[in-house]
Amino acid sequence: MTSPGTSSTLWLRRFHPGADHPVRLVCFPHAGGSASFYHPVSTALAGDTELIALQYPGRQDRRLEPCIEDIDTLADRITDELLTLDDRPTVFFGHSMGAVLAFETAWRLEGKGTHAPRAVIASGRRAPSTTRTETVHRQDDEGVIAELKLLNGTSAQLLGDEEILRIAMPAIRADYRAVERYACGPERVLGCPITALTGDADPRTTVAEARAWQDHTTGAFRLRVLPGGHFFLAEQQAAVLREITSELAALR
Repeated sequence: MTSPGTSSTLWLRRFHPGADHPVRLVCFPHAGGSASFYHPVSTALAGDTELIALQYPGRQDRRLEPCIEDIDTLADRITDELLTLDDRPTVFFGHSMGAVLAFETAWRLEGKGTHAPRAVIASGRRAPSTTRTETVHRQDDEGVIAELKLLNGTSAQLLGDEEILRIAMPAIRADYRAVERYACGPERVLGCPITALTGDADPRTTVAEARAWQDHTTGAFRLRVLPGGHFFLAEQQAAVLREITSELAALR
C-alpha cells in the first residue's frame, strides 16, 4: 500500500487524504467495528482536518489476518503505527472498546514523549479503573448476538444475515475477549485533558462510571451526557461532532 504520509496503510485509513491539514483526529472503532464507521465524520471534517481511522486486524479487507485478543498488544501495535506519522496537533476519539484503546495508546505515547494527543474523547465506555464482570466472549453465537441487539449497534439486516454474521463473528468475539479481560489501575493517568461522552440510557456505562474518567487525567476533565443508549452517537451525530470540532479548534 501507499506510505502513511500520503494515503492509507493496513492500520491507518484516510478517507479524504490531504498533506496540509493543520490538525489531526485519530478515531478508534468499537468492538467488532471497522475504520469505515468513521467515514461520515471524515466527510464532515474534510478540508481542515486529517482524519485517520484505525483498522484492526480480522475485519473487512483484513479479515484473513489473525485477530488480536489483547488490549495491550493492540495498543502497542497502534502506538508503533502512529509513531510513523508526523507529530502534528492531534485529538484521539474512541467509542466503547475504542475509548480504552485511545486511552492506552495516549498513555504509551505520553511515556515516549512524542506524538501524544493534545486531548482524548472517550465515548460510550466506563472509566478504565471501574470494574464489571463481563463474559460475552464466553457465550455462544446466540449470546453474542443478544448482546449486539441490546446495544443496538449492529444493523438488523446484518443480524439477520447468517453469512455476514459468520464472517464477522470471529472479530466481534475477539474484541469482546480483549476488552472484557482488560484491567487498569487508578494510578494510570494522562497529562492531556479527557472529555467523556455517554448516553443517559447506556446499559453498559452509568453516568457515574463515565464521570470516573476524571480520575485518569491530571488535565482538564469534562463530562457530556447525551440522550440515547450505548450507540447514542448514531442519533446524536451533530452533538458529537460539535464536541470533536471544539477540541480540534483549541489546537489551531
